[in-house]
Amino acid sequence: MKAKQLILFFFLVLIGYPIATAQNKAVNPVIFADVPDMSMIRVKDTYYMSSTTMHMCPGVPIMKSKDLINWEIVNYAYAILDDVDALNLKNGKNAYGSGSWASCLRYHNHTFYVSTFAGTTNKTYIYSTKDIEKGPWKVTSFSPAYHDHTLFFDDDGRIYMIWGAGELHMVELKEDLSGIKEHTERVLIENASAPAGSNIGLQAEGSQLFKVNGKYYLFNITWPKGGMRTVVIHRADKITGPYEGMVALQDRGIAQGGLIDTPEGRWYSYLFRDYGAVGRIPYLVPVEWKDGWPVLGIDGKVPETLDLPPSNGLIPGIVASDDFSRHPDQADLPLVWQWNHNPDNHLWSVRERPGYLRLKTGRVDTSFLMARNTLTQRTIGPQCSGSTSIDVSHMKEGDFAGLALLQKEFGLVGVKMENGKKSITMVSAQSGIPVEKEKVNLNQNTVYLKAECNFRNLADTARFYYSLDGNNWIKIGSPLKMVYTLPHFMGYRFGLFNYSTITPGGFVDFDYFHITNRISEDQQ
Repeated sequence: MKAKQLILFFFLVLIGYPIATAQNKAVNPVIFADVPDMSMIRVKDTYYMSSTTMHMCPGVPIMKSKDLINWEIVNYAYAILDDVDALNLKNGKNAYGSGSWASCLRYHNHTFYVSTFAGTTNKTYIYSTKDIEKGPWKVTSFSPAYHDHTLFFDDDGRIYMIWGAGELHMVELKEDLSGIKEHTERVLIENASAPAGSNIGLQAEGSQLFKVNGKYYLFNITWPKGGMRTVVIHRADKITGPYEGMVALQDRGIAQGGLIDTPEGRWYSYLFRDYGAVGRIPYLVPVEWKDGWPVLGIDGKVPETLDLPPSNGLIPGIVASDDFSRHPDQADLPLVWQWNHNPDNHLWSVRERPGYLRLKTGRVDTSFLMARNTLTQRTIGPQCSGSTSIDVSHMKEGDFAGLALLQKEFGLVGVKMENGKKSITMVSAQSGIPVEKEKVNLNQNTVYLKAECNFRNLADTARFYYSLDGNNWIKIGSPLKMVYTLPHFMGYRFGLFNYSTITPGGFVDFDYFHITNRISEDQQ
């Protein structure tokens, strides 16, 4: 090994990057970030994937890849899901852990379709476009919300949805996708969990249907009690059945997804794994066909390496640093950003002060989780750091602004304005209740903030820092033990926030947001 290669090798070891990457192979997980409930298609030599971001806005991210490994966000299916109090964080309501869930991505007759559903509104939504990367999107919606459904365009021109948990149902849709055809609902499979046994905790759900060589293959996830998330596949000669089922994979809980093929004729299954506080992370599993069944994995296991090109990293494809400088013809925000719930677009700008993100307060909020206009990006594993610089010269009494790690048990580092004085404050909600852990007086108008996350081997710890000059960093508060909670149902996210508890009308300016895959040595 040459000297430069040796240096690169030890650098990759140091930052925790899988060593197989240095050997020009892809590794699992293919995305070490929260990208759950994937649905994937291939159009010629290009792959597209949709995922779940629930209460985030815009929603249902569309990602693009040429090699199944290196992905970038190219669009969203919607700007806002709906204009209701829960999605707007109004009148004490919120949509944490709700909003839109698992989507289904399809391509039919030169048109792209993304369908999803929302318990928040009890509706099923279908978005369609000729140009998946640029839009525009047309939307139709109807009730009820069909849970974890799969949309399917059959060869005879009929359009179906399959959904349910345990007992799976099928219905035929109208040709214009505006609703269901009356009297077409039927039970498709009475007990889709049965191949995994009778002692089931999570009934079979997450349906995704595929047609290969004239046969129909229905993927579901189930979870036997005392076991792990399990892939179950049913197959049939007709879409209406009868279906026969089998357990297709039980390995580390890697499950829920479907099938994708390459132009060369190779097959993979895309699945995800619950991985603690970073969220639900995607895996690719080689597939071989045997006796008309897709056989997942190698000897029943998900391999660590894949015969695919290596990853170039998640920056800037899934997350990215931002200096908030915009040319007149550029979008206000790159696609890596999502708002926590629907934003109030009157209260933020990247144009009023060029090179800065301005967040204004427009109302009084009682807590961080109920504050509007928190701007977020995913955290990434196995470790990451997010930092920002903030100008706090225009804060008003009771304002709190800074950098967050967003989940139900959140952590914050920022500047508070109390009794006419500013302080750098760290808040931890690890106990379930926000607790101020440390406060430091601030006598200047610019402060630098940083949060570091260690997800390696499910450590799930975070530390917060501040700096007065941007070079010398000082720990503040206590370490945060990050926990993936079901009420939020999402991996931790970096967030830039500003809210008022007393006097609306103030504002702060964020100079940049930097994200890296490096953390301090004492955090590793």
